[in-house]
Amino acid sequence: MSPLSIPFSLSALRAASAGLRPPVAIALGPEGVVAGTAGAENATIQIAGAALSAGVIHPSIVETNLTQPAETIAAIRAALAGVEPRGRAATMIVPDAAVRIFLLDFDTFPTRRDEALPILRFRLRKSVSFDVEHAGVSFQILSEGSARTQTPWKIMAILMPGAVREEYEGVARAAGLEPGVVLPASLASLCPLHSQQAELIAFHSRCSLTIAIVSGSDFLLHRTSDLSSETGSQRTEIQRAIAVSCAFFEDTLRAAPSRILYAGALPRAEFASIINEASMTVEPMVDLAALPNATGIADHLSGLASTVVAALTGAR
Repeated sequence: MSPLSIPFSLSALRAASAGLRPPVAIALGPEGVVAGTAGAENATIQIAGAALSAGVIHPSIVETNLTQPAETIAAIRAALAGVEPRGRAATMIVPDAAVRIFLLDFDTFPTRRDEALPILRFRLRKSVSFDVEHAGVSFQILSEGSARTQTPWKIMAILMPGAVREEYEGVARAAGLEPGVVLPASLASLCPLHSQQAELIAFHSRCSLTIAIVSGSDFLLHRTSDLSSETGSQRTEIQRAIAVSCAFFEDTLRAAPSRILYAGALPRAEFASIINEASMTVEPMVDLAALPNATGIADHLSGLASTVVAALTGAR
């Protein structure tokens, strides 16, 4: 299997942006498929999208995600045909609802991966409904603890069920790609983030909403919520999630957020109208308008397109 990746903390993000990821990226979600390539020296990024029928991708940690693999493979090939991939290695971006991400505190924590993974698997065994022993697991040390100052180690851990991961990697390989890195969509969208100020971030999919809060080098919150398929209920769920996250932001940082960095399946103006919060602006995580060929990307694929462009930042 390919490495399950967490491009965090900010130092890891910057290292990842220094050319450690493949120059090809593919994002899969309920909205469809978007492929992208980074040109030589990262001078140009090309992106192309392909539609999927409703229900072809149903992100979940406990059920089959790809209900029509043949259609998904055809969509990947169609999206790749719109760009010029260099080689077979690719970053694969998967829906947030297909993974679980945790922020954990430890009194002590080993820095060696072979020692850390068994500890994480043991700690998370009762926190998820799938087999942790056969799941893909990765982690990032966000901050080191100290016995002298009685501060804990802060760890971000990501888990993806083995069977679900095999589904996504299988269609990529059938379409002619070799997944070199696997990234959840919301974390992929953070790859170009270099802000040292506190940021509230929202990533919206047709079936889920992920809220993250980053402050300088610290990752304070990552929460993915399933959304109703009914439009009116989904609007209410988005409003509630944003309100709760803003309250957490203010309680934790003693200041209200002034903006939301956004990527998602809804147009940014529509997302802003749902939030209806005059004190905050909604700004794009990635400026797709700056890409020459982004005008060919359907509005509902703009969130996936943002993750692809973000993942390709610095790739070579």
